[in-house]
Amino acid sequence: MLLYDEPLWRPPSEGNSIILQVTLGCSFNRCSFCSMYRTKRFSVRPLADVLSEIEVVAVAAPHVRRVFLADGDALGAETDHLLAVLEHLATHFPQLQRVSSYALPVNFLNKTDADLGRVRAAGLKLLYYGIESGSRDIQRRITKGATPEVMIEGIRRARAADMKVSATVVLGLGGQRRSEDHIDGTIDLVNQVPLNFLSTLQLGLDPSIRDEFHHKFREPFIPQDDRGLLLELRRLVAGISPPRPVIFRSNHASNALPLGGTLPKDRDRILAMIDAALGGEVPLVPPRFRAY
Repeated sequence: MLLYDEPLWRPPSEGNSIILQVTLGCSFNRCSFCSMYRTKRFSVRPLADVLSEIEVVAVAAPHVRRVFLADGDALGAETDHLLAVLEHLATHFPQLQRVSSYALPVNFLNKTDADLGRVRAAGLKLLYYGIESGSRDIQRRITKGATPEVMIEGIRRARAADMKVSATVVLGLGGQRRSEDHIDGTIDLVNQVPLNFLSTLQLGLDPSIRDEFHHKFREPFIPQDDRGLLLELRRLVAGISPPRPVIFRSNHASNALPLGGTLPKDRDRILAMIDAALGGEVPLVPPRFRAY
């Protein structure tokens, strides 16, 4: 139906969504742990091409309910460009319920509150936001391109515009030496913002960026084993006390232990599952079946 500029990525929860490439690549594209868009040069696709694709999909699948705007940060497109796309989607898909996209911290620096309100009113309801780590030191070591304060501001502005925010944390990102700093910094950040969803991934380095990651980390990086990752997960879940309930998931294919619930309500149940896994009572997903 659509010809994509690959590789193409989407969050797990967008499996049933139409994926529409509004931008190609990632405007930052320097995070040392991420290889997703390294083969692409960031660009905003011509508006006429995107609108034409919407019309093509509408003929073949007029009952679309969800659309995900790719690639790495469609929110980085100019506001008027985004509004034209969103309005075209609303016109051609009368049953459309949700439009979503990834978002980077820099996207919020380049959008006014009025801009965010306009794109939300036009249908962009959910943003996927990579916290990765709340530790200032880890953010610097992985070249995240943001500070905890900038991340917090971005989330708060999105929520003020009535956008839902689904944030991700990468277990193992500090290695064995900086595990506590990584998780404690993340807990501190998460506890300051009203997230709707929070998910974990486990660190997996593509061979093409492994040397870069180790070089930028600036000290020998000792990866976490499965037990270490479970202990990080336990520390994270035990420490989260957000300003509003957050739906928690470890449903990304990289995770060794799939979990789900609402924090803080389901904290004890989730911790019991982690403890059972640590005690060998609950099997982990074999490494060969994990996808990074």
